[in-house]
Amino acid sequence: MSTTSVNLATNSSQNPALPYASRRDKLVGSVIDASTTLLAAYDHDIVKFGMGAPAPDMLPADDFARIAGDVFSPANFTYGETKGEPVLLEALHEYLASTEQIPTEQQGNLDRLLITSGGMQGLDLGFKLFVSPGDLVACESPTYTNGSATAMSYEAEILEIPVDEDGMQVEALDEHTARTGRAPKVIYTVPTFQNPAGVTMSLPRRERLLAFAHRHGSVIIEDNPYGMLRFEGESIPALSDLSPNDPLIFGVHTFSKFVAPGLRVGWIDVDPAVRDLAVNAKQTMDTCAPVPNQHLIARWLSEGGAETHVATLRETYRERKITMADGLQRHFPGEVRATDPDGGFFLWVTFEDESINTEALMPTALEEGVAYIPGPAFSPAGHFSNALRLCFASNTPDRIDEGLQRLRRALDRQRG
Repeated sequence: MSTTSVNLATNSSQNPALPYASRRDKLVGSVIDASTTLLAAYDHDIVKFGMGAPAPDMLPADDFARIAGDVFSPANFTYGETKGEPVLLEALHEYLASTEQIPTEQQGNLDRLLITSGGMQGLDLGFKLFVSPGDLVACESPTYTNGSATAMSYEAEILEIPVDEDGMQVEALDEHTARTGRAPKVIYTVPTFQNPAGVTMSLPRRERLLAFAHRHGSVIIEDNPYGMLRFEGESIPALSDLSPNDPLIFGVHTFSKFVAPGLRVGWIDVDPAVRDLAVNAKQTMDTCAPVPNQHLIARWLSEGGAETHVATLRETYRERKITMADGLQRHFPGEVRATDPDGGFFLWVTFEDESINTEALMPTALEEGVAYIPGPAFSPAGHFSNALRLCFASNTPDRIDEGLQRLRRALDRQRG
């Protein structure tokens, strides 16, 4: 028996014609997430502008350490309800209502919420429920390609819609549909402090996008991980606020950006009928989000920890954005254009010299001790070769300036 097993294993390893699913070639992975592994290969100091994660000094670690002794009990190290632990659903709803992030019509209604294993699972559920092979999915360009890659994993056809300072150019979406007679089945957007560009979709664009979706029956997956992190300017209502109880809006949220990414807890806000289907879909994935982590966040929210913490984040991230923006002007005078976000994590930086290739520059930058994500990582078609994304949230002001100096040296080396 053992000999036969060995022979079978040997034969299969020599035969590459495995019966993969048709979606195999659509599983493109994530350049962003792969950067973590890439950095592990370097043992010298690197200023990390790549991953979109809060800095360690911005995590409520002391609160968690204090709370953990109570909530990390044997009763919470078991399976939980797929829709989420009731204590977290209630604490989350109360927090969102207190911060006016739930329309009045929805207050007191928990049937729209489902706790997910991070924001990425929320995106996966959205595309799983609404995308069939060959369906057209529109996304921003540049976009968060973990989102578009998830759509591709369900064999979607991707349509890239340009982004400017007012967000997705919805008029381009209208023009494409009028020209081709084909509207997207799903529209994927990060309308507030967009990843990677940092821009925010204007109110007129949001209203036009909603009108388009209602006219064509397109589902909008509204990815909103940064909405709580506005540090300048006037707030603009989320799409779900502009059109309450709209079954065409699939809202995706996460605790990763304002609490801690390693907890892997997020939520979706959707029509109750969609929520019930999402529960079924989630039960084929992981049964439930991490139960101890849900109780940890629930206690932290109920104690009021989020209010002070988020206020600190906003003040700190504003300082760090200004430091990065000023540093770019000082170290790259007249050489780059950068977005100027009112919140979130990112600056989108474009070199005026279109011959600069940020993918080709990356090895030299890593040698100099700075990491970023090259522009083509944010386009399924590989556009934006002379652009890159910088995360200002992950470093202190002095480290931000040091990282920009290292990027300057890398560029000079590359040109030389």
